[in-house]
Amino acid sequence: MKPFIHENFLLQTPVAQRLYHEYAENQPIIDYHCHLNPEYVANDHKFENLSRIWLEGDHYKWRAMRTNGIDESFITGRNTSDWEKFEKWASTVPYCMRNPLYHWTHLELKTAFGVDRLLNPESAKEIYDHCSAMLQTPERTARGLMLHYNVEVVCTTDDPVDSLEHHLKTRQDGFKVKMLPTWRPDKAMAVEAPVAYKAYLEKLSEVSGVEIRKFADLIDALKVRHAFFGEAGCRLSDHGIEEFYAEDYTSAEIEGIFDKVCGGSVLTEEETAKFKTAMLVEFAIMDHDAGWTQQFHYGAIRNNNTRMFMQLGPDTGFDSIGDLNVAKKMSRFLDMLASRDKLAKTVIYNLNPRDNELVATMIGNFQDGRYGAGKIQFGSGWWFLDQKDGMEKQMTALSNLGLLSRFVGMLTDSRSFLSYPRHEYFRRTLCNLLGNDIENGLLPASEIDFIGKEYVSRIAYGNARDYFKF
Repeated sequence: MKPFIHENFLLQTPVAQRLYHEYAENQPIIDYHCHLNPEYVANDHKFENLSRIWLEGDHYKWRAMRTNGIDESFITGRNTSDWEKFEKWASTVPYCMRNPLYHWTHLELKTAFGVDRLLNPESAKEIYDHCSAMLQTPERTARGLMLHYNVEVVCTTDDPVDSLEHHLKTRQDGFKVKMLPTWRPDKAMAVEAPVAYKAYLEKLSEVSGVEIRKFADLIDALKVRHAFFGEAGCRLSDHGIEEFYAEDYTSAEIEGIFDKVCGGSVLTEEETAKFKTAMLVEFAIMDHDAGWTQQFHYGAIRNNNTRMFMQLGPDTGFDSIGDLNVAKKMSRFLDMLASRDKLAKTVIYNLNPRDNELVATMIGNFQDGRYGAGKIQFGSGWWFLDQKDGMEKQMTALSNLGLLSRFVGMLTDSRSFLSYPRHEYFRRTLCNLLGNDIENGLLPASEIDFIGKEYVSRIAYGNARDYFKF
C-alpha cells in the first residue's frame, strides 16, 4: 500500500500526472501574498520545536481543535507546554478527514520532514521528536525552508508606519529569496474608532515627517510612506475590506469628516462610507501612478465572538464568511477609477463562494490591453475557499466566464513557513482539473503540450512573474 501522500496524490488520470510532473512540479514559487513575520526571515529564525512553527498563530488548526472539544488552554494558553499543545492537535487530526487540514498536515509533514506516517496519538511523539530535531538544522530554519521549497519571491503584509528594517536587512544580506513588503493601509482608513485612529495618525505623522492637521496632510503623509515602500521594493498594495465603497463625495465633505473624527466624534454610517470611498480612491491613484498592483480581499465578518476577541484579540479563529451585496458598489468603485484612467492592475478575492461568477464577470468589464494580458484578476480561492473544492470552483467560474490561461495562480496567505505546500496542492488540483477534461474529451488530447506550457506552467509560475514584475 502506498503512503497517503505519494507522487501522484490528487492526480486521478495519467494525463493529470504528466501535466503535473512535466510542467508544474519543479516551478519556483512566487508567494505574492502572505503574512510571514519579516523579522524571522531577517534573523533566519530557528524554531524551537514543531509546535512553534506549526501551531502558533494558525487559526485554521485552532478552530478545528475547539470544534473537537479541546480546551482553550491547550490551544492558546500560556500554562501548557508546546508538547501538550501538539499532543492535542495530534488527537484532533484523525477527526479532520475531508477538511483540507488533513491533506495539508500530511503534505507538510512529507515535504518538509520526509514523514510518511499518519499523524495520530500513537505516532505523535515520534513525529514531534523527529521534526523538532530537523528544525535545529540549517536546512530547516526560516530561510532554509524557503530555499527548500524553491521560493523565489515572498510578499509580506505591512502597515504604512512599518520601518521595513527587516526587509532591508534581508536584501542587504544578499539572501537569494526576494522578500518584498506589501502596502496594507487598513488602519489609515479605520475611522470607526476615533481614539485609536487619532493615535495611528500620530504614528504616521512621526514616521513620515508630515504634520497631519487636515485631510490633505494625511494624503501627503501617506504618499511619503508609499514612496518609501516603493524604494524598498514594494509593488503591491492590499486592502482587507468588508465591502467595496463607492459613495459620492466632495473635498469639503471629506475635510469636514476628517476634522470630526480627529475631534473624537463618532461618525455616521454615511460619513464613514464617504471617507472610506475617498481613501480607497486616493490609495488606488497612488498605486496607478507608481505602477503597482492593488489587491482587494473582501467579504469577511471578523471577530464574531466578542468574549474571545476581548481575551485573545483579532486573527484568532473567530471570523466567518459574510453575505453583503457588493456587485453595484464594486462596479461603481472600479468605474470611478477607470473613468479617470487611473485603474491600476487589480486582483479581487471574494470570501463567499456565491460571488465566484459575480467577480469572474466583473473583471471582464475593466480589462485593458494596454496593460498586457489579464489586467484585472480574479484572485485564487481565499481563506475558507483555499481548499480543493474552493479552488476548483474558482477556476471553473474563471474558465467559463474569462480566461483561465491568464490567471496568476496561488498564494499561501499564511503566517507559517510550512505552508508552501499549498502551492503544490493548488498545482496538483489544477493539473487534475485539466487532465480530467482531456481524458474525458472536453479538451483535445493533441494539445497536451500546449496546455502544459501555456496553462499549467504559466498559471503555476509564469503569469505571476510577468504580471507583478518583481
